[in-house]
Amino acid sequence: MQEIFAVLPETIRQLLKKLPPSIQKDVEEIRIRVHRPLEVIVNHLPHYPEHQGCEYVVTTKDAQFLLNQLSAYSIYAFEEELKRGFITMAGGHRVGLAGKVTLEKGYVKTVRDISSFNIRVAKQKIGTAEPLISHVYQKGWLNTLLIGPPQSGKTTLLRDLARLVSVGWSRKGIPPLKVGIVDERSEIAAAVKGVPQHELGMRVDVLDGCPKAEGMMMMIRSMSPDVLIVDEIGRKEDCVAIQEALHAGVKVMTTAHGYELEEVSKRPAIRELLEIEAFDRCIELERRAKPGVVRRIRNAKAKDVGYVS
Repeated sequence: MQEIFAVLPETIRQLLKKLPPSIQKDVEEIRIRVHRPLEVIVNHLPHYPEHQGCEYVVTTKDAQFLLNQLSAYSIYAFEEELKRGFITMAGGHRVGLAGKVTLEKGYVKTVRDISSFNIRVAKQKIGTAEPLISHVYQKGWLNTLLIGPPQSGKTTLLRDLARLVSVGWSRKGIPPLKVGIVDERSEIAAAVKGVPQHELGMRVDVLDGCPKAEGMMMMIRSMSPDVLIVDEIGRKEDCVAIQEALHAGVKVMTTAHGYELEEVSKRPAIRELLEIEAFDRCIELERRAKPGVVRRIRNAKAKDVGYVS
């Protein structure tokens, strides 16, 4: 949370610091909306910190201060991030933005007059993926697709899988392998100036802020990974790149938004991957207070392999 405190206006910072430690450690989101009460999401539930006996209402000055801190007083340097509607800050924390959208030739050029910020607190949970090892490692790592709704722990699990592949597990005879992470949104590795901030082991190479499709091909050509890690596939070019990786003998672990396999299979690009049985394991997650709760694990033929956490 220290990286987040560093960019917040003083009043908001102090209000958050006054929250009980039991709440602070479970904060998932900090939602800052101009002329609306400050909102803190804890275990999926909203809390409204009070200032002088009343809910604290965010001011225009608060929003301007936060934006200046996030952009280092040069909002034009963040044009690409603004096009995507978020900024990733040190520590891997992602700040979603909403306001007046400016279009150019029918495409989003930037977001101005920003009035809403959603700070999603990044938390590395080392060991989260360990219960899955027997399902995703069988004489080698299996091509794996994690499926879940927002805040179900997809990225948390994916990050820990990357760490496990990189460090191996000598007790189970699993050797450390080379991992290539294509981190388009800077959420998996939380790289700052190219250096991962999360603990991912010694055998990890990261392409930060790089589009997934291009990044996967760059990794294959230049870094010879054993396993590729990418987050949130869905576009046609992403799925074509995954097929290229598989043809090159590279294992792939990735995620997709959805509640179950049948839902994500309705997307044409992902359906094509499922039809060729690209993923040996499809792991469906539930959204609960604890991230990474597995509802069901299925094989390449969509058959239940009998694991529910």
